[in-house]
Amino acid sequence: MKELTVDAAVENIEVVTDFVNEELEKLDCPVKARRQIDVAIDELFGNIARYAYSPDVGKATVRFSVEEDPLEVTITFIDNGIPFNPLEKSNPDTHLSAEERPIGGLGIFLVKKSMDLVEYEYKNGQNILKIKKKIG
Repeated sequence: MKELTVDAAVENIEVVTDFVNEELEKLDCPVKARRQIDVAIDELFGNIARYAYSPDVGKATVRFSVEEDPLEVTITFIDNGIPFNPLEKSNPDTHLSAEERPIGGLGIFLVKKSMDLVEYEYKNGQNILKIKKKIG
């Protein structure tokens, strides 16, 4: 398992993405899966950066682990911000036009659709959100 702890700030989305992509490259991760993971990082870490500690800035930890047979990566986002389970938000009505649809919820919806597993728990004062993606 690899781990990175950074300030939960929007400017660190790129740092987190680079950290994960470096590990994915070692695994010869297919481009499509890597793009889906990058979108998930942007959404999930972006939400932590914008809302977890608002208006302050706290720390966020990203853990990367690999399981084999089938080849699967797990990325876990951990913060000590306000408790928030993004999975409790109802899915947006994608049949409505963008103008008719209420703002919010589309990013986490895309994460849920593109990952093989998305789990959330609040434990010991921490938000823990885990995504899994089969890459082989």
